[in-house]
Amino acid sequence: MDFSERYGPWAVIAGASDGIGASVARLLGARGVSSVLVARRRHVLDEVAGTVATDTRTVALDLSDDGADEALADATTDLDVGLLVYNAGADPHMSQFLDRPSSVWQELVRRNCTTVLGAAHHFGGRMAHRGRGGIVLVTSGAAWAGGAYLAAYGASKAFDLVLGEALWAELGPRGIDVLSMVLGPTDTPAFRKVLGDRDFDGIADPDDVARDMLDNLANGPTFPPDPSPFGPVPRRQAVELMSQGAAALHD
Repeated sequence: MDFSERYGPWAVIAGASDGIGASVARLLGARGVSSVLVARRRHVLDEVAGTVATDTRTVALDLSDDGADEALADATTDLDVGLLVYNAGADPHMSQFLDRPSSVWQELVRRNCTTVLGAAHHFGGRMAHRGRGGIVLVTSGAAWAGGAYLAAYGASKAFDLVLGEALWAELGPRGIDVLSMVLGPTDTPAFRKVLGDRDFDGIADPDDVARDMLDNLANGPTFPPDPSPFGPVPRRQAVELMSQGAAALHD
């Protein structure tokens, strides 16, 4: 079974307006898979759609809204979806916890946890019925330990990391490949906003990240497969190191 047979004919890409999501859509198009492009701004999605070689559908949706998972399910009910890539969920604030109202963090949790859970359940169920498919939950190195400036974001990405690993164990026997994709610093608009006018060595190209993701879909539960970079470091020290790194980006 080739890639498009296993993961096609349609993929749903949440967070497809730029960066990694847009790269995934283009690479899937080159592999013969059509894409549902999901993000808030329809005009930007339409621009991305124009760069994809296969059929596309654009769904303008705020994934932090209550019921966003149900709205996404309704918008794709007529499609045979074989792949879910949940790539939305960058932190546009990178603020300390008390420096923003709790509503900001609740919105982030809905986008990064609640909608992820609902989408994975809906599309996972459809894939299990047909006996094949794939789910990618894009998480972050911020999931490895708590850190200042990363409280809600890191916690939400830890949720995605563990959820993806657990679904890999549960859904693999039912023919569904599940991958928790752990991102390092990547050249996306969201990360560029954090950097401002500063340089950053070793930043990854979104096309390379998207290619690694698709090439390793069947090699879950986690990519990269390496253990936490903190290894046997005591938790307190890991939190201190994560906080120092985040503070350097924030400052």
